[in-house]
Amino acid sequence: MKRFFLGVAALVSAASMHAGDDLDSLLSVELQGIQVTSTRALKKTPVAYTDMSQEQLKAVNFGQDVPYLLSLTPSVTMTSDAGNGIGYTSLRVRGTDPSRINITANGIPINDAESAQLYWVNMGDFASSVQSIQIQRGVGTSTNGAGAFGATLNMQTENVGLKPYFALDLSGGSYYSHKETLRFGTGLLNGHWGIQGRLSNIGSKGYLDRAFTKLNSYFIQGGYFSDNTVVKFITWNGQEQTYHAWNYTSKYEQSLYGRTYNSCGEYRDEQGNVHYYDGQTDNYHQQNYQLLWNQHLSRLLNLNVTAHYTKGDGYYEEYKSGRKLVEYLPKGTWYDENPKLRSDLIRQKKMDNDFYAMVASLMYNNHEGVDAIVGGGWNKYSGDHFGLVKWVKNAPEGLELLPDFEYYRNNSQKTDWNVYGKMNYDLVSGMSAFLDLQYRHIGYKMQNPGDWYGANPDGKTVIDDKFNFFNPKFGLNYDITPHHKVYASYAIAHKEPTRNDYEDNLGTELKAERLNDLEVGYKFQSAHFSAGANIYWMSYKDQFVLTGELNNIGEAIAKNVGKSYRLGIELEAAWKPINWFRWDANATFSRNRAKSWEVTLMDGSVENLGDTPLSFSPDVIFNNIFTFDYRGLKASVQSQYVGDQYLTNTGFKSYQTLDNNGKMTDVSMMLDAHFNTNIDLSYTFGLKQVGVKDMTLGVTLYNVFSAKYDNNGWAAPAFDKQNGKVIATGWDTSDLNEAGFAPSAPFNMMAHLSISF
Repeated sequence: MKRFFLGVAALVSAASMHAGDDLDSLLSVELQGIQVTSTRALKKTPVAYTDMSQEQLKAVNFGQDVPYLLSLTPSVTMTSDAGNGIGYTSLRVRGTDPSRINITANGIPINDAESAQLYWVNMGDFASSVQSIQIQRGVGTSTNGAGAFGATLNMQTENVGLKPYFALDLSGGSYYSHKETLRFGTGLLNGHWGIQGRLSNIGSKGYLDRAFTKLNSYFIQGGYFSDNTVVKFITWNGQEQTYHAWNYTSKYEQSLYGRTYNSCGEYRDEQGNVHYYDGQTDNYHQQNYQLLWNQHLSRLLNLNVTAHYTKGDGYYEEYKSGRKLVEYLPKGTWYDENPKLRSDLIRQKKMDNDFYAMVASLMYNNHEGVDAIVGGGWNKYSGDHFGLVKWVKNAPEGLELLPDFEYYRNNSQKTDWNVYGKMNYDLVSGMSAFLDLQYRHIGYKMQNPGDWYGANPDGKTVIDDKFNFFNPKFGLNYDITPHHKVYASYAIAHKEPTRNDYEDNLGTELKAERLNDLEVGYKFQSAHFSAGANIYWMSYKDQFVLTGELNNIGEAIAKNVGKSYRLGIELEAAWKPINWFRWDANATFSRNRAKSWEVTLMDGSVENLGDTPLSFSPDVIFNNIFTFDYRGLKASVQSQYVGDQYLTNTGFKSYQTLDNNGKMTDVSMMLDAHFNTNIDLSYTFGLKQVGVKDMTLGVTLYNVFSAKYDNNGWAAPAFDKQNGKVIATGWDTSDLNEAGFAPSAPFNMMAHLSISF
């Protein structure tokens, strides 16, 4: 793969460098990247990582969320509720779920403090404002925010360039999908000032029924730039509305209603007719502010200080059928008369949260073989969770508290701070040692997180946990020759439980996770060919792994397992024999296992299944890209193979139950292996006579062979013993609905146009 090695000089945007540009101005552009250098891997850092430049991102950015743009990088799989990559999507690396992936923008943590995830739907078209992305696989280097427990994704937002520009990006295609992006920049004004920004609108009806997405966003930054100082203020927002598509559907339901069937919002009237509630939507607004100061102190020292604030506010609304009213309404005379009264109702679950952060780093380079960084960050989160009853079909007489009766409320407070020191030291010619030490403290207070009436009557704190982690990392890098290098590293990382872990395991004493990560790699680089191999051994204690089950709001449930491991090899190669053709490929072969996995049988007894495959962790991932680029005409053929994925950690591929004809049948609990191919065609030309610097016309064909595969799923069977052997079975005699799947779209397409002035 083409490497974008991040040094200060490499942070200058190639598009911004023109003959005659003032060198001091170029230095000010370089300084804009210092805020990410402290948390990124550099050329001598002995970890596995992949960089994607702005040019590479632009080549695939036609409306899909960031996980789809990164899907062809090593060891990555992604999910999409709507089936076409627009809306709720997520990213997994080496089988690690999204809550274990640390994500930062300009060194500032942007994972949600409680769930530890980044909901990309709140960051619509953020890729259009990104200068570069680095994915570190494994523990990686020390960073700020949520513990990196399998991968780190580090984004640097776009530089304020030296030259003014104005650009328009348009996309449109299948499922009424569309993207409109307006980009602009003033360049440097009077040599010291600049403004740059973006306005975006993205929408889609989705592949699944009613799984629409509406995303509006902007990104604005302005700053002062001199030869030694950069001060920037950045703000961006995301306003999203998506129709729920998180129930997934069983294979039985798909056989009746088709692959696009979506049960979210479904209800029946008195005559038994099926309807779908129009308001079954998720609605959220997120506003981000960053103030960055980068200072070149001397030839040896650079300083970065960044302050950040995020405001989040939103809700999701649901039609619920046949609910017990005692869960939602205050007890009164109606309760004395009929405590089991049920009714259809509409509810909202709301969030209102504030997140503050400050990070700083001091970088030292003596230009004689010693690079050192001292840094850290402090984060504070405060979040309110509450629910409203909007409507009750069979409201008890005398109940005058509707509408908008608040039936629960709780608050959470989380403080997270860390300090770290890193150093690269040249031991001998070609060999350098890397040392990275981090101390991290987390304090988490939570009121009763129950979401029913009376769950939190006195507002007491029921969870008050503190975690103190020491995360050391060290390694060696050896440049054998200018073309060959080897490296090895060993790292220890810890991770605290998330809010969902607490909610889904109330009454259970949760443990922090610990990861020991060994990475050994080799890289070869020449003018026309590059290749690399990375072997990893990730050994976990008390790892939280997805069980395959979903909670009552459609989110995946995880639980502590005693010991588990991930062992694999990642291979990469790139070949460019001639100027107009390039061949890139990468593959991951892995073994992912939980040790001594236990299940509870229907009679309450516990059985040990021994070593079992970890859920959502394919043993094989292979990506292949052919790129042809000749005189403005560009064609790319992108293929991906993802192996089988278990939906549970039990090792069972299916469960047994009776079908509607009374015949014993096996119901799949697997995401079957799939092979998918995309083709991108584009032509770039200039129309300078009418003021157009360049124009690109293109079309991208997704899943050209219409492979029918599922990108995500869940399974929650019962377990029993039959002839002395544990089996997975349905909870009822005839139960075909204990596993759900999220289908991906068949062949679809997007046309795109980009114009720069």
